[in-house]
Amino acid sequence: MEHAVRPARWLGGAVVALAAVFLIASCSAREHPAASSTVGAVAPSAALGGHSGHSGHSGPFTPPPAAPLRASERFVTLKLPEPYTPKAPSGGTDEYRCFLVDPGLTSRAFLTGSQFLPQNTAIVHHAIIFRVGPEDAKAAGDLDARTPGEGWTCFGDAGIDGGTWVGHWAPGANETLLTQKVGYPMPAGSRLIFQVHYNLLATGGKPGGSDQSGIRLRLTDGKTDLAPLVTAQLPAPIELPCTAEESGALCDREAAIRDLSHRFGEQAAQTVKQLNGLCDQGKTPVPSATHHCDLPAKGGGTIYAVAGHMHLLGRSIKLELNPGTPEARTLLDIPEYNFDDQAIHPLAKPVVVKAGDTFRVTCTYDAGLRKLLPALHGLPPRYVVWGEGTSDEMCLGLAVMSPATAPAA
Repeated sequence: MEHAVRPARWLGGAVVALAAVFLIASCSAREHPAASSTVGAVAPSAALGGHSGHSGHSGPFTPPPAAPLRASERFVTLKLPEPYTPKAPSGGTDEYRCFLVDPGLTSRAFLTGSQFLPQNTAIVHHAIIFRVGPEDAKAAGDLDARTPGEGWTCFGDAGIDGGTWVGHWAPGANETLLTQKVGYPMPAGSRLIFQVHYNLLATGGKPGGSDQSGIRLRLTDGKTDLAPLVTAQLPAPIELPCTAEESGALCDREAAIRDLSHRFGEQAAQTVKQLNGLCDQGKTPVPSATHHCDLPAKGGGTIYAVAGHMHLLGRSIKLELNPGTPEARTLLDIPEYNFDDQAIHPLAKPVVVKAGDTFRVTCTYDAGLRKLLPALHGLPPRYVVWGEGTSDEMCLGLAVMSPATAPAA
């Protein structure tokens, strides 16, 4: 979702572009009519009611038992080549690091399920799994080889062209199997890139131990064609001011964006600018606890599952199709967002999307949670915009879908 910038990825999305085959770069976001007249926060009396998961992490991770393998499936388990100790740059508390792993594919396959295995949940905030085909695997390997230490820094995206999102993990997002004959294409010679977001808030940005996360892949033998899946990314901007009780230099929007750029690079400020330009038509942003963005579909397809992602100040997220029309339907509605429950939600019945249909993603935040969450204690109050850090925010709907027309595996 940009003018001349390559499509970006999910939770670190440099321009938070939608999958190009689906959505045109046209958004419409504005202050939601139901937003509080007291800009910036739900009333403090709301406290953390129904939001116990806002602590950010719930302790050591034990994956649920794997569902039985289905016809033609097999498990392949991989992990990071070596333990990695993250170091947040520029005085921040977050590092995004990408690691190249080889699933050893000598013939084509389809990825029909995956279970990310975070080894150190005290510092692993989330992970995205990208597939790079054999034509891009060499570029990824060269980048890895010339970067000191394990992997490479990758704020914004996977750091190379050609990466295709085939899986993700955030707390609560465990393996979700679809019953339809669908899967992510995995050509022979493909590699995977783990983009891991390390959160060092608890240690003030200092090293918080090492991590050697892994993943369990569910792969078919590739002999039977499946409908190819993609993950469409549906973002909206965040324009959350400080509460009336807060003050400080970073409560100024421009100062907060400069601080964001210092921590994550100029691409972080460009993300905010592009979201404003494409979702607010470049108008002066309206500070509000709630924002939404309308995203017209360029091509058709079938949606099988949806998910939503926010950070610690999130209160609710909703994903709709064709709102305000006779064809309106709600795809996802989480009225009490819980960071520790970011599960993928299969639709009871797949939803067909036509060219010209409109997606709307809406998020509501509560800046008042800042003083209630131990993870955010000691941080200066700030005007919150889209940002990669755990103390920043994101508003992202995800649609796991198969396009009406898609390249063969």
